[in-house]
Amino acid sequence: MKRSIAAIILISVLVLIGISLWETSWIEAQARRTLYWGSRGSDVVLLQRRLKQWGYYKGIVDGIFGAKTYSAVKFFQRKNGLTPDGIVGSRTWAALGLGGVRTSKVAASGVKGVTNNNDIHLLARIVHAEARAEPYIGQVAVAAVILNRVKSPDFPNTIAGVIYQPLAFESVSNGQFNLPPKDENYRAARDALNGWDPTYGATFFWNPSKPVSKWIWSRKIIVRYGNHVFAR
Repeated sequence: MKRSIAAIILISVLVLIGISLWETSWIEAQARRTLYWGSRGSDVVLLQRRLKQWGYYKGIVDGIFGAKTYSAVKFFQRKNGLTPDGIVGSRTWAALGLGGVRTSKVAASGVKGVTNNNDIHLLARIVHAEARAEPYIGQVAVAAVILNRVKSPDFPNTIAGVIYQPLAFESVSNGQFNLPPKDENYRAARDALNGWDPTYGATFFWNPSKPVSKWIWSRKIIVRYGNHVFAR
């Protein structure tokens, strides 16, 4: 009788331990958020430590995703057959042996196709590439054009789809899109995501002082900010 009770207790303890370990690994897997330039926190520390252990990162393990971490991530991605964009998403986490990712929902005023921090980063990158020398309202306007395209049936329905659409943006093909965005570009992206559209629904923008296709002038110009005109 005593042996039976002891066996039951032992089995119960083992089951509880198993559940605890499963919950821990599940939580850890869910906690892998997408990291990019400007990210901070314990997961950045984890990233830096792994990159340092494997010889890719030479900087201080400080939990701040800056220039050295960005370069180390791109170096690692190139060496491991990944897209060298400096963004630590699910595939990069997995290649680091730290798999799992959690995407966080963004309050985006009903904009479909906007679901995670990677989308915000992409939006900030295109703002920086296309409008970093423009006034702030002009930067928000560029972000708004991307979001207006996402909502339009005439364009892809995700931020990535719009940005990477063939021949859509010269900055993607000439490499300017790969430059790290600034805090101001992130603010502009978030302002657009929160509903500010200074273009009043524009789906096109261009610089009239630069060579452009003739057909673009058939679009109805709505407003101008800095060097860009915005049209639909």
